[in-house]
Amino acid sequence: MRGAKSATWVAGAIVVALTATACGGGGSDSDDDNAAVNPDGTYTYYNVEPQNPLIPSNTNEIGGGYIVKNLFRSLVDFDEKSKLRMVAAESIETTDNQHFKVKLKPGWKFHNGEPQTSASFVDAWNWAANAKNAQLNASWFEPIKGYEEIHPEKGDPKADKLEGLKIVSDLEFTIDLKKPVSTFKEQLFYDVFSPLPKAFYKDPKAFGEHPIGNGPYQQDGDWQHKVEFKTKKFADYKGDDKPKNGGVIFKFYNKDDAAYNDLVSDKLDIMYQVPNSMAGQFKNDLGKRAISQMFGGNTNIAFPLYEAEWAKPEKVKVRQGLSMAIDRETIAKTALKGSKDAADGYTPKVVEGYQAGACGEFCKFDPAKAKELIKAGGGVPGNKITLMYNADGANKEWADAVCNDIRQNGGVECVTDPKPTFQQARTDITERRLKSAFRMAWVQDFPNIQNFISAQYRTKAGANDMEFSDKAIDELMDKADASKTIEESNKLYAEAEKKILTEHMPSIPLFFDHTLAGYSKKVQNVKFDSFRQAIWTDVEVKK
Repeated sequence: MRGAKSATWVAGAIVVALTATACGGGGSDSDDDNAAVNPDGTYTYYNVEPQNPLIPSNTNEIGGGYIVKNLFRSLVDFDEKSKLRMVAAESIETTDNQHFKVKLKPGWKFHNGEPQTSASFVDAWNWAANAKNAQLNASWFEPIKGYEEIHPEKGDPKADKLEGLKIVSDLEFTIDLKKPVSTFKEQLFYDVFSPLPKAFYKDPKAFGEHPIGNGPYQQDGDWQHKVEFKTKKFADYKGDDKPKNGGVIFKFYNKDDAAYNDLVSDKLDIMYQVPNSMAGQFKNDLGKRAISQMFGGNTNIAFPLYEAEWAKPEKVKVRQGLSMAIDRETIAKTALKGSKDAADGYTPKVVEGYQAGACGEFCKFDPAKAKELIKAGGGVPGNKITLMYNADGANKEWADAVCNDIRQNGGVECVTDPKPTFQQARTDITERRLKSAFRMAWVQDFPNIQNFISAQYRTKAGANDMEFSDKAIDELMDKADASKTIEESNKLYAEAEKKILTEHMPSIPLFFDHTLAGYSKKVQNVKFDSFRQAIWTDVEVKK
């Protein structure tokens, strides 16, 4: 997920240990930790305006992703201990990891009362995979047989259905892959595999404004753009994670410090990431209501390799030199006040498959070597770095510090280019408007190295905003995907990560991220998972 999400991948058998500080977990600093609960009470949640209309197959950023996560449920998900469990599916059976039989749980409905059937999934996946519909997350269907016909690299589709999807009955369908993928069940967790009601196909544009899902919450009223998106609990929801509250109101902020002020004054109930400027203060402000724990996320600087100058082979040295000009450790401790760790690769330490030192010498601070490499690569295109980031997130402190390091230690002019909103920044990125560097953050779709490498660095992957491409690395990732064991897959992806960094470095690793969250005195039982998401349905609203 791009400070978000997307692409083709294989996840692992996920077992992740998260380390929370003493102030992590639930509870409240008030006297009524176990206050009476209003099961119909609603609470507010910090968010930013979504980039796109709320269609699962076209939502791959946090603003829309957090809302979609509440409106829709797919076949499977993960519990708090990262164990895979069935959700809309009764069972998913396979003997060879290539041919799957899916049986749905009966009685599930969409928010408009329409029954959920096999066609709800199969039709939605066929529509999302079709190149004519230009969905950002279409590449997630690449493993399914017939993807090349419905989504060719060039020209119009030769089919309108994926050959590998077959409806058996209202509650059963089959999935045939082009080749075995040992963890395909885990992949089905991602939002792109959500079902859609028949109403969607009548007017997809209108649906994006008023989405109709099958999840624990449904839309409540109109989407008030740049203000809020209201949800209420869905009375007929059939999942096990039934809401303990009446709904979530997603409030959109342009400035995270304004959101934090609202949090401290109990005008905002949950904030999943406090401003970096408050990292040293928020525990004092919130007491037991402050949460600090590592999660599967990173922050990098990416480069537009679709620009001819940055695509030149010698510019690899320039990017590696820029990387060595950045003193990550000092920035993490000072400007970021310990809210992030210095990165030594793309895969965070809490993610399965992490290998120490994947970046080698190129993520180590060395001003002399930095200048040497930049000079050897012919210098920075235009003799200046422009670092774009979104100003409505906690980015200013590190962006200013990084640019300062590049100027002082790399001898390269560097200026920041803050965009007012995440939505605007993402639009500039997806429409390939950028000529220089830009913030690229990632929150895991699954806590496995595959999701951090394949999703962003495979040729034409949905989240490959740099347009990086290397055939040999693609083939190495294909080999990893076909592995018989997770351990073998992890080793091959670690090899791919090292090759990308030491031979190409299309993006510079900066930091591994922490969840620094907090909540108001109005709610209790607030917990966060390894995706930096609150467990929304468990939140209790006090009377």
